[in-house]
Amino acid sequence: MEPLVLLYAIPLLYLAIKLWKRFDTKRDQQCYILDYQCFKPSDDRMLGTQLCRDLMRRSTNLGLEEFKFLLKAVVNSGIGEQTYGPRVIFSGKEQRPSLLDIIAEVDEFFLDSLHKLFQRSGVSPSQIDLLVVNISMLSTSPSLASRIVNRYKMREDIKVFNLSGMGCSASLISVDVVRRMFKSYKNSYAIVVTSESLTPNWYSGNDRSMILANCLFRSGGAAILLTNKRSLKNKAMLKLKCLVRTHHGAQDESYDCCYQKEDDQGNLGFHLGKNLPRAATRAFTDNLREISPKILPITEIFRLTILTILHKISLASSSKPQWPKPTANFLTATEHFCLHTGGKAVIDGVGKSLSLTEHDLEPARMTLHRFGNTSASSLWYVLGYMEAKKRLKKGDRVLMISFGAGFKCNSCLWEVVTELGGRKGNVWEDCINSYPPVSLANPFMETFGWIQNEDATTFKSL
Repeated sequence: MEPLVLLYAIPLLYLAIKLWKRFDTKRDQQCYILDYQCFKPSDDRMLGTQLCRDLMRRSTNLGLEEFKFLLKAVVNSGIGEQTYGPRVIFSGKEQRPSLLDIIAEVDEFFLDSLHKLFQRSGVSPSQIDLLVVNISMLSTSPSLASRIVNRYKMREDIKVFNLSGMGCSASLISVDVVRRMFKSYKNSYAIVVTSESLTPNWYSGNDRSMILANCLFRSGGAAILLTNKRSLKNKAMLKLKCLVRTHHGAQDESYDCCYQKEDDQGNLGFHLGKNLPRAATRAFTDNLREISPKILPITEIFRLTILTILHKISLASSSKPQWPKPTANFLTATEHFCLHTGGKAVIDGVGKSLSLTEHDLEPARMTLHRFGNTSASSLWYVLGYMEAKKRLKKGDRVLMISFGAGFKCNSCLWEVVTELGGRKGNVWEDCINSYPPVSLANPFMETFGWIQNEDATTFKSL
């Protein structure tokens, strides 16, 4: 009898060990955020109303119609007077920046943000196993990632990724790279460095589709420390639940809606086409369609299924269906929405699509007003606002949504592991009490509104 029991016990024991190993491996493949640091440039880099006037006066390519267009764009952009620009526009070198000027911009961000991140987290540069750097419109040799490795004397076996051309959606792409690498490398630390280089990309021409970028994009950046160490899960800030990437680059209209180019006079800039809203809507819709089943509770999925069936039945029987096309209630899947600050129209559009309240949209609106569109790093400024306002409670979920050239839409869901708020070094700590302000109106219209009444035959200058 005993040999028979043993005969059955051995395969069962083997199966149990295999199942345990599979479960144990998955535990090591989790992705946690231990800390993050947003970059706050010095106050002498603030782009106030008067400086913007000086910038426009310096450009000989701008005429009355361009001034009127700029005024309308800035007033409707949602940005305020405390956003930051690259140093070259303060020194009047924006049309011909040197390589030293370009490198100085990223160095200032690297040194400030990474120093604070290492200091606060207690993790040393030599402990970093993975480094992912994304700065879309700047590619140097050696790479920017190598520049960081050299500066902090990181290990020889560090795994390095240097991404370019990914646009405003790059930080979630970088997180996805880390997430996938964590499946192969246990007990690892990773750093994502995300920013944009404005110094060589400040547009000096008069093409309206390219002038718009000057009105929206501002200096900023973020460094994020991630890990899959099981022993650190209770010290983590956020845990990644899922991440979905949507790429419509195969569609010409989506591919052509935003890209870097030279205008007719040879001025380099970033083109934002009129078909951008349509391309963004398509990418956003497809992305939501894919992430919805991953994050919506079963009750919401069941509700949507029933209403969809009823809608199709009523549509088949009448030209005016009794049951409208159902939409998912994402408030059942998440408590917070961390939206890319691509502009007021982007925030409004996402808010309308998801039926969000002004409370839900407040972090994105305030980030756009205070820091502008800092490209791929903007999501982390929005997260910083939520943290500074002490909105993030243990167990809460945060849905991040970003858009980028290509055209891409990326989204992910985080779970708050520990209650966040009051952390020293938060980029909002010195101004959070003044937000939200009574009004988001900027003084550009009050100062330059007279341009609207000017005539081309009599107009001379600002």
